Order: sequence, then C-alpha cells, then structure tokens
Amino acid sequence: MIRGYTGGVTAKEFQKQVTRDNSDFLDRFLALLGELKADFCVIGGLAVNAYTEPVVTLDCDVVVVTARLAELERELGKQFRVERFEHSLNVTDKGSDVRVQIQTDPRYQAFVSRSRPAVVLGRKMPVALAADVLAGKVWAYQDTTRRRSKREKDRLDILRLVEVQPELASQVPEDLRKQLL
Repeated sequence: MIRGYTGGVTAKEFQKQVTRDNSDFLDRFLALLGELKADFCVIGGLAVNAYTEPVVTLDCDVVVVTARLAELERELGKQFRVERFEHSLNVTDKGSDVRVQIQTDPRYQAFVSRSRPAVVLGRKMPVALAADVLAGKVWAYQDTTRRRSKREKDRLDILRLVEVQPELASQVPEDLRKQLL
C-alpha cells in the first residue's frame, strides 16, 4: 500500500497507472534482465525513492555490468525500441510512458557490486547504495550540458538524500553544500 493512501492501490498499481504502463514494459524489462542473469542496479531518481519519500518519475535509470551490455542491447532490440547515446542506452516501449536509461558511463560500474536489494514501486530489485546514488546525482548535477530543469531535479534529489542521511552531506561538493544547507 502507498503510505497515507487508503484507496487500496499498491505501489506497483500506482506506478502502472501514473506512467500509463499498459504494456507491462517495466516488468518485461526487469524479467529480461533476470532471464539473462545480467547483474544490474537501479540508480537515479528511482533509487532516491528507495531511501526517501517517493516522488513520481517516468524514468528508470539502471547500470548493467559492461560485459553483458552488447548481449542485452541485442535482446532488448527484439522487444523494445533501443537508442544508443554517448553514455547511455535508452529503452522505450510504445505501450508505456516509462523510459529506461541504461547508464554506460564507466564511473557507475562499481555501483553494481555494492548494490543491495530493495523494494521499489512494489518490485524487489537491486538498488545502488545511498552514497553511490548521491555520487551519481552530484555527477549529473555538475554536467552543465544537461537541461537546467534536469539539473535542478538532481539538486533536489541530493537534498532529499542528505535530509534522510545527514552523514552523506560531507560527500557533497562544498559549493553545492552551501546551496543546500
């Protein structure tokens, strides 16, 4: 059940309604990772939701062990639309507003081995450690090529993480920490 909501909707049902995931895209994507036994973890805003009060997001950002990426891209292409970018594979499905972004920046690879299982959107999945999620959010915030609105969301995600785990504040660069605290 969603905290504070008495309408009887589970987190998974809520996610499917809000994201119009009529094709079970997220579940099919996660099932494919399981079938391929591909080590991965959730990062980004969805991972922030695992540690803080959740907010709605259409994005599911993940890191997959690099050694499995080519095979995964081939298999994903059989079921979904896959676009390759400099630091990501973006995966979408016409029956869903969910957007999966597989991060290919090598800085994220170590997150996978340190991840821990958590329930996110009513699904058990590996989630990067809070300190790793924070590091990824700081990297994203510092990327001045990203849209300002995206960077502001990253800044707020950093604040959300530091509010629930104040010991992480020391990992935030000083100039950003002054803005937040």
